Amino acid sequence: MILVMAGTSDARELAVRIQSAGYPLLATVVTDSAAKSLSEVGVPVITGRLPEQALAGLIAERGVTVLVDATHPFAEEASRNAMAAARATGVPYVRYEREQGRYEGHPRLTFVDDYEQAAELAAAKRGVVFLATGSKTLSIFTERLIGLPGTTLVARMLPRKDNMEKCEQLGVEQKNIVAMQGPFSKEMNQAFYRHYGVNVLITKESGQVGAVEEKLSAALELEIDTIVIGRPQLDYGVVYSDFDGVLEELRKLQELH
Repeated sequence: MILVMAGTSDARELAVRIQSAGYPLLATVVTDSAAKSLSEVGVPVITGRLPEQALAGLIAERGVTVLVDATHPFAEEASRNAMAAARATGVPYVRYEREQGRYEGHPRLTFVDDYEQAAELAAAKRGVVFLATGSKTLSIFTERLIGLPGTTLVARMLPRKDNMEKCEQLGVEQKNIVAMQGPFSKEMNQAFYRHYGVNVLITKESGQVGAVEEKLSAALELEIDTIVIGRPQLDYGVVYSDFDGVLEELRKLQELH
């Protein structure tokens, strides 16, 4: 049994590829919408966040022989839990992480190491700040930007009830919430930037599949200062950025057993 921690669109494609190669497979995802997309293509799936002990229990209960961590590049906690659970149960851990984007140097493009640095830099620039990093770290930005003179925070995130409640609690005005599910084209991103009069864009280095290129090119063409948060630096061990690499690793591990 191969356990695939999925959730992103490319991770779901990988799960389908693994199952199509003949491996018994179980996928885990966080959201109901992700579970539905896997169920529709015949992939067995369970929904919910799994801390280390719960994940280790699932591995033992289902007789998992390999854990494939295909979570989002910024799902640091999930990956740490996956590696710890794999060590605790003695099963091989394989990381799939989408390839990083290739960005040319641009005077309006700045890379930072974390969310706090991004928030501080945006606070120094001021103006209309368009936040495209999701809801999980929203408080880091509202603490520094809400109420700052000459600054407006516009937040784009998934149209979920808990996200809207979080925005209300943290002081993001309803008119400054973009509640939509991407991915968004370059043209659509530019329409958002023009509509709000954006001066600063904050995004994550999620890779080409994460539509980062569309956000960046849209902003830089409009001469918008763009802050990109780099990925967490974890020692994954065995890691691939392509499906074929993962499948070849699975084949090798099966031969060992």
